[in-house]
Amino acid sequence: MIGERGAPTSLANAKRRARGALLAAVVCLMACAGPKVPQDSAIPTSPVSGAGNSMAAPAPRTVETVLDGKRTRVDVFSPLGRSDSAVILVHGFTRTRATMSGHGQMLAQAGLLAIAPDLPYLVDSRDNARALADLVAQVREGRLAPAAERIVLVGFSAGGLAALLAAGSPGVVGYIGLDPFDRPSGIGREFAARLAVPAVLLRAPPSACNAYSIAAPWAQALPRLELDRVFDGARHCDFESPSDWLCRLACGAPDPDRQAAIAAEILRVVRGWLLTQQ
Repeated sequence: MIGERGAPTSLANAKRRARGALLAAVVCLMACAGPKVPQDSAIPTSPVSGAGNSMAAPAPRTVETVLDGKRTRVDVFSPLGRSDSAVILVHGFTRTRATMSGHGQMLAQAGLLAIAPDLPYLVDSRDNARALADLVAQVREGRLAPAAERIVLVGFSAGGLAALLAAGSPGVVGYIGLDPFDRPSGIGREFAARLAVPAVLLRAPPSACNAYSIAAPWAQALPRLELDRVFDGARHCDFESPSDWLCRLACGAPDPDRQAAIAAEILRVVRGWLLTQQ
């Protein structure tokens, strides 16, 4: 299904939406939080657990970097050949870069550099947006892999909001929101109205885990929206790759067929922006 769904406008629906978002956030916070990086620890380069082996791209590696003054880990999915473009994959609230590794491997197999960071801040999307802007600059400077001048930001859930807030950074040529989240203040809609690059929204129907489609108004606000697609029957966890039992506990089980359809749409859009607009 392709279309737009408006956010609830009545006070009762707004309260229901806020309660549902709070419940989902509390459940996920208790169940999904990953370990923090000790400030004095050394982080070796290593393959991504569970990413699988590919004949088309080298094994991904994990490196340490500093984003907005915070040490964090970043997974680098390098293609077999050189790429002058990159995709930054941003995980959701309390999740980790591992939940974007499937997307990263897929993009590397398609010949694109993909980078998935652990966001350094837990709550504030504006802080994480500054960290992502820092990461964009590092990718363009070639500090993590060979320099990539043209970058697409892909963000899931609250990571979709952080990615949107960072999408005005120099070098960013496109934005994809994966069932994104907005604050009740509407900060995402405000930034969406000013976004100059092409944008795509891939969403699930309203549920507690996407705050009852709280980000749906972005579709009316984005000046260069190319697609707002709502996947019938999709759940919040369908937009991760891979997801896990913790997300199933909070938001319901993902479906492999829907996950494959979402991944195919990500790849189609990214290829159109990065491989045909050189």
